[in-house]
Amino acid sequence: MTATVTRPREAGAVTRTRGRGVRGRTLSFWLFTGPFLIGLAVFVYIPIGWSAYLSFFEARYTVTPSTFVGFDNYRYMLTNDKFVDSLVTFTVFAAIIVPITWALSLGLALMVHRLRFMQAFFRSVFFLPTAVSFVAASLIWKMSVFSGVRFGLANTVLGWFGADNIAWLANPDPPWYWLVIVTVRLWLQAGFYMILFLAALQNIPPELYEAAAIDGAKPGWQTFRHVTLPQLRATSTAVVLLLLVAAYQAFDEFFNLLTKTTWGRPPLVELYYTALGENQDYGAGSAGAMVLTLLICVVTLLQGKVMGFGRGEESR
Repeated sequence: MTATVTRPREAGAVTRTRGRGVRGRTLSFWLFTGPFLIGLAVFVYIPIGWSAYLSFFEARYTVTPSTFVGFDNYRYMLTNDKFVDSLVTFTVFAAIIVPITWALSLGLALMVHRLRFMQAFFRSVFFLPTAVSFVAASLIWKMSVFSGVRFGLANTVLGWFGADNIAWLANPDPPWYWLVIVTVRLWLQAGFYMILFLAALQNIPPELYEAAAIDGAKPGWQTFRHVTLPQLRATSTAVVLLLLVAAYQAFDEFFNLLTKTTWGRPPLVELYYTALGENQDYGAGSAGAMVLTLLICVVTLLQGKVMGFGRGEESR
């Protein structure tokens, strides 16, 4: 039996080749991710850091801090009735939009998943509204669908049944404006979350349904409850977290549908008027933004902990 001995020169060549391969992969990694990381730092992390720094200073009509005021801006925002009311508005909005969107997107995904023909067509139809601008959709809802005059689509349909016209966005009592805001948000985002649920449904092994049928589970509600829904737990958690964060960031539809109103403002709209209104108080606006960011983080972590996000299957 003859032993093969690697010569030192050949070993060095292999080492150099491996070194060049590692450096090449590292260079490719930074070439692909570098622009994204630079954009993330310039447009996300640096503004967040500057906003946190600015929140401790007096800064009116300028983004340059002038006088250190400590936590005065935070005390002002947390005792500001308008800002606190905007947080309440968000709570109401999230309590309405999150469960309805979750149920609607899951229902659409189940319907499309069971189709035996034209599945791609209906998937595209339901997903298409996500490409529409929030501003454009809000204006369509405001001027065409829920216009307060009798020529609006909603009032036209009500007129067929003899009902009077409704000023959907002109009066907070009764709060018909919630119907307008919720429907436009549902139309815009349900298709996106439907795609997430549809991908999860397609990854469920068929053997699970066969085993459930052997064990006596009836098709329909029993199969959905004991097989489908548990397999969608991770996707459901991610969808709920995304919906909560999106609800906190609601701006376009509120700003365009409730123009110049003092009621029905979510936190971002209230911060917009604080920082860019008559007083242009960037210090107080930054403090409010930090409060909102912290609140988003806390709610997200609590929601993830409650729903078991990130835990392995063995620990559930």
